[in-house]
Amino acid sequence: MTRTVVAGVDGSPEGLAAADWAAREALRRGLPLRLVHAWEGGLPADIAPDAVLPELRAPQYRAMRVLRSVLDQLVERYPQLSVSAEEVCRPPVSTLLAESENADLLVIGSQGPSGLGGFMSGSVAMATVARLQHAVVLVREGETAEAEHLPGVDGKPSIRMPCRDVAVAVGLDEPSHDVLDFAFHAADLRRAPLRAVHAWRVPVSHGLPDAEARARIRGVAERELAALLAPWREKYPTAVVEELHEGWPAHVLVRAASGAGLVVAGSRGRRTAFGPHTGPVVHALIHHVHCPVALVPHDSKGRPSMR
Repeated sequence: MTRTVVAGVDGSPEGLAAADWAAREALRRGLPLRLVHAWEGGLPADIAPDAVLPELRAPQYRAMRVLRSVLDQLVERYPQLSVSAEEVCRPPVSTLLAESENADLLVIGSQGPSGLGGFMSGSVAMATVARLQHAVVLVREGETAEAEHLPGVDGKPSIRMPCRDVAVAVGLDEPSHDVLDFAFHAADLRRAPLRAVHAWRVPVSHGLPDAEARARIRGVAERELAALLAPWREKYPTAVVEELHEGWPAHVLVRAASGAGLVVAGSRGRRTAFGPHTGPVVHALIHHVHCPVALVPHDSKGRPSMR
C-alpha cells in the first residue's frame, strides 16, 4: 500500500491550517497527500438518491464542498504535490483512527483551550489523540509556511530564512526510540537544529539538598542524556543542542517550545473510568503550545528504527 500523509479536514480554520501544513510535510517526505472529511449522515449506503429528501443529504453536500474548497486551494498553492480527497460517511474518531493505520503521518487541526471551531478541532481531536497508536501532528489556526522559518532582517518570518529548530521532549526513565527517531528525522528534513529538552527534579526522598547535591543530580542527568543521544548523533547529521531544566516536565516543555517550529513528544493514552485520556505533558502541549505539536506513541522497549 502506498504511504501517504493524511490530513483530516472539517471546514474550520484549524482544519485548513492542518491541511496546508500536511501538504508541506508531504512534499518534504516525497509522499502524496490524502484529505479526509468524515460526516455522519445516517443514510443507508444502497438507498436510491431520488428517495432521499434534499435536507437529509446536507451533511454529504457540505462534506463535498469542504473537500473541494481545500483541494482547490492546495492544488493551486502546491502544483507539484500529488493530492487526493475522500468523504467518509462514518464517525470522525473511528475514521481518523482507521486512516492513521496506513498513513505515514496523520495531521489534524487543534483548537487550543477555548473558542468555537470545527468538530475536528475540539473533542474529536482529543479523543483521537488519546486512542492513537501512530504519530499525529496537531496544528493551530494561523500556522503558515512563513511561521516555520526564522525572521529575516525586518523581524518578520520569511520562507527564505532557515527553518526554526525542532524541540523534542526526552525522558531518561523510559526513553522512547520512536520519539527520538521522529524528531531527528523531522529536523533532518528541515535542515534545522534539534533541541533535546529534558526536565529534571530532585527526588522528594532527598529532602532539601544543598547546591552541591543538586549539581550532582543535574550532572548525572547530563551524562545520561548525552549517552542516550549519542547513537542518533551518529545516524543523523543534524546539529543537536541539549537542554536540561529543573522543574515539572509539562512546565519545562511549554516554556522550551517558545521559538520552535515543531515540538515532538511521546504520547501514552491513559484508560480511566471516563475513557481514554492523555497525560499531563501532552495535555499541556496541546493547550499551551502554539506551534505544531507531533505526538508519537511510546515504545520504550523498541530499538532505534533504521529509516
